Amino acid sequence: MHVVAFNGSARKDGNTAGLVRMVLNTLEQENITTEHIQLGGSHIQGCIACSKCFKNQDRHCSVKDDMLNQYIDKMLEADGIILGSPTYFANVSTNIKSLIDRAGLVSKANGDMLARKVGAAVVAVRRSGAIHVFNSINHFFLINQMIIPGSSYWNNGLGLHPGEVEKDDEGRQTMYNLGKNMAWLLGRIKD
Repeated sequence: MHVVAFNGSARKDGNTAGLVRMVLNTLEQENITTEHIQLGGSHIQGCIACSKCFKNQDRHCSVKDDMLNQYIDKMLEADGIILGSPTYFANVSTNIKSLIDRAGLVSKANGDMLARKVGAAVVAVRRSGAIHVFNSINHFFLINQMIIPGSSYWNNGLGLHPGEVEKDDEGRQTMYNLGKNMAWLLGRIKD
């Protein structure tokens, strides 16, 4: 089994990356291979609403001058997908939004090609606004007929400066439980 995680933060080693790594470490302890992709620094433009994905039905976006199609291929190869985002003005980062919009539309245009994969949201937040980010990512999973594991709390960790989420005991426990539940679910789906 394989899980791919997309870190939507502009900071490569910020709090979002730290939280995602917590989940990935737990998955690896359960013998699940993982891959952590940093979206910040790579160009992913927003959807241009051309609808060519419905005409082409080739499992790719017709816009070919950025990394999106490579990321879609990573999603297709994986059994599970983690989308991690910091909280920017009570919403997802622009990179996660572009990934959600374009990969989601390509999935819908190609017979819900992400259906029955396991999806998990991971959110870094300074103080508030994380629930909207959590919901936005989960809506992507739900509309694509993916399966979402729960945890002991909403999947967020508190921190402003890089590394501060490490001090959030409840956030760390939530990420651990999310990893355990995701591994369990992946195992049941593969049976």
